[in-house]
Amino acid sequence: MLLRKISILLMISSLSLLSSCSTTISPNDYASEKPTLDLQTYFNGTIDAWGMFQDRSGKVVKRFTVVMRCTWQGDVGTLDEDFTYSDGKKQKRVWTLKKIAPNRYVGNASDVVGVAEGVVSGNALRWQYVLALPVDDHVYNMNFEDWMFQMDDKVMLNRAVMSKFGIRLGEVTLSFTKRAE
Repeated sequence: MLLRKISILLMISSLSLLSSCSTTISPNDYASEKPTLDLQTYFNGTIDAWGMFQDRSGKVVKRFTVVMRCTWQGDVGTLDEDFTYSDGKKQKRVWTLKKIAPNRYVGNASDVVGVAEGVVSGNALRWQYVLALPVDDHVYNMNFEDWMFQMDDKVMLNRAVMSKFGIRLGEVTLSFTKRAE
């Protein structure tokens, strides 16, 4: 009986491992998509965003708005973000981005652990980083994988998956709208 239970557990573990090794999405999958995203053009000027965080079950646990003031000097950009949450709390994050090669960027912010890495292809940006996320009296380093898709010259959609130890803990969804200058 014990041997049978162990065999079943091993089979379930193997299937779980195989499903986690499925093909991953690559920025190159979007190479022919239009409009072609130019990070330095889209993230230049003022951008308004509306977003929400959903936990693992899909429940919306936070809603927020963001005003982003974006500037570039050569290959270095600053994204100055002011968050306002539905409970009235406010937060600021200032990203410094740097173009390091065609379609490749790195970035940092005060609550980002290490360096964020981004790849642009077609209308998409994959942005990966570790965020130091305060929860109650603790700070947890969470992995983020953002996918941003430029829809037209004004609108971009963003979906970010937050995980720890490979376990998906929640998602952030954002809609960006670039202001007419």
